[in-house]
Amino acid sequence: MSRFDSLAGAALLQFSPDFLKVPLMPDPKLLRAELAGRNILLTGGLGFIGSNLAHRLVDLGAKVTLVDSLVPAYGGNMFNVSGIEDRITINIADVRDEYSMAYLVQGRDYIFNLAGQVSHIDSVEDPYTDLEINVRSQVSILEACRKKNRQVKIVYTSTRQLYGKPDYLPVDEKHLIHPTDTNGINKLAGELYHILYNDVYDIRAVSLRLTNTYGPRQLVKHSRQGFIGWFIRRIVEGQEIQLYGDGNQIRDFNHVDDVVDAMLMAAVSEKANGKIFNLGGEPLSLKRLVELLIDTNGGGSYKLVPFPEDKKRIDIGDFYGDYSRIRETLGWRPKTPLADGLKRTIEYYRNHLQRYIDTESE
Repeated sequence: MSRFDSLAGAALLQFSPDFLKVPLMPDPKLLRAELAGRNILLTGGLGFIGSNLAHRLVDLGAKVTLVDSLVPAYGGNMFNVSGIEDRITINIADVRDEYSMAYLVQGRDYIFNLAGQVSHIDSVEDPYTDLEINVRSQVSILEACRKKNRQVKIVYTSTRQLYGKPDYLPVDEKHLIHPTDTNGINKLAGELYHILYNDVYDIRAVSLRLTNTYGPRQLVKHSRQGFIGWFIRRIVEGQEIQLYGDGNQIRDFNHVDDVVDAMLMAAVSEKANGKIFNLGGEPLSLKRLVELLIDTNGGGSYKLVPFPEDKKRIDIGDFYGDYSRIRETLGWRPKTPLADGLKRTIEYYRNHLQRYIDTESE
């Protein structure tokens, strides 16, 4: 049992059930004790979530190596590690290269495995690439660990998209799996391989099923990797937002800082090994989200438009997750109010939008 588990367990026993109304977030001193000096590999490290995680790990004193292929459409951006360039190692490589990964996993204490193809539209248009990145490359990473580093702990980022259209709300981890697109199928396969290698080969692994994550360093040059980054760009540029359908679709949202908290807590806790956890937040209609963006920005506009046929086929309707399992096991819950998180994100892109726009690749 790690020191994190000891603290979390004692706190949950010491306080009444009302304590769960207050987030038991990771103690920075405890995380520093667990992670300072540790050798960490972060795949997809120049992307949105990976780079935010890299900043936090560096602040905690970890030795961090980032792996990223810098495929233009996938969100890798050297500006994402501005300010920590001299405290990290960057390896431009593709996780599909099994020989590179066999070398890179050696000697690592932790691997945060964030590399993947996350666009649902792209997965339908090019299922073979999605299969290569989200399944075959994951097996290559796990096989490299089986052969070269069985002592490592892996945190894998999965997605709520694998649930498909919900049968009930909120969606817990026992909900049936029926993905509506190729990406959901392949991300599920990647997740199950991680749990299999945990159970069969004792390579400690945990999977986090992420919902709609937003925040600084998010890809905003196109809308294929989610709507919220695109909405934020439209607001910052003073452009009208187009909202599909009636705008009453419900979603939940997590600020990237809260997602990073969950990853760190899952990494240092032995209780997380072999587990699958939903993340989640407060349910909100997309119309209300846009209105909140406009209020936070001090202006803006939107209009309702019919669903494009390609998006309508994979739309899941209302969705929000039940994150009670990770709350009860690790003490995690989101702590960033949506209004605060949106304000910080808008301010970031007001200052840095041009760093995230490549007109030639839109």
